[in-house]
Amino acid sequence: MKPPFNGTVLVAGATGRTGQLVVRRLQAHGIDFRLFVQSGQKAIELLGPEIVDKLVIGSVLSDQEVEAAVRNIDAVICAIGGNVMNPDAPPPSAIDRDGVIRLATAAKAAGVETFVLISSLGVTHPEHPLNKYGRVLDMKLAGEDAVRKLYGEAGFRYTILRPGGLLNGPAFRHELRFDTGDKISGLIDRGDVAEAAVISLWHPKAKNKTFELIKAGDEEVTQTSLEGFFEGL
Repeated sequence: MKPPFNGTVLVAGATGRTGQLVVRRLQAHGIDFRLFVQSGQKAIELLGPEIVDKLVIGSVLSDQEVEAAVRNIDAVICAIGGNVMNPDAPPPSAIDRDGVIRLATAAKAAGVETFVLISSLGVTHPEHPLNKYGRVLDMKLAGEDAVRKLYGEAGFRYTILRPGGLLNGPAFRHELRFDTGDKISGLIDRGDVAEAAVISLWHPKAKNKTFELIKAGDEEVTQTSLEGFFEGL
């Protein structure tokens, strides 16, 4: 069966816990991809030796490496995020703001038509407790704003997902709730976030949308697609 998206997707942050699941969902949909990672060895350990020819080594901190990564790419799924608990890691301003802006700017300049950003619920609430850590939500909002400005023009499309608290679970286990306006709270499995990010590449309701997503309850359900949850946007 032909995948709904016909192109090559660059996954930034592919070795992160959500990024790994994005890669798995792209594989499940039969969509071609490249992985922008800092460590090829880590990527192979986490995702298997079959991805070795998909690797683009570099950092979102480098203009040149980002520009190289977005060449011959049709879409970007950005799953990067600063490690606010590691004092030796780059601050959120370097990753969640400047890294996202650098990646989106280079992608737009290279003619990459679609940009999907995984952000966070609560970014419009500066008093949120998470902002105690390097103003991380403020930095994510600045990254979002840049993506909306760059990719809101005709001929391009963006989707910004704002997941709730992330659980290390697979996709399809729960009913989901999508909403706009940053007024809901809750939890969601990383697998569902990854699948929603991939669906955003082609779903018409996802075009130029920013939305929050959480699981609607703890009751487990049987489902094979999340596309229906986009219809309410």
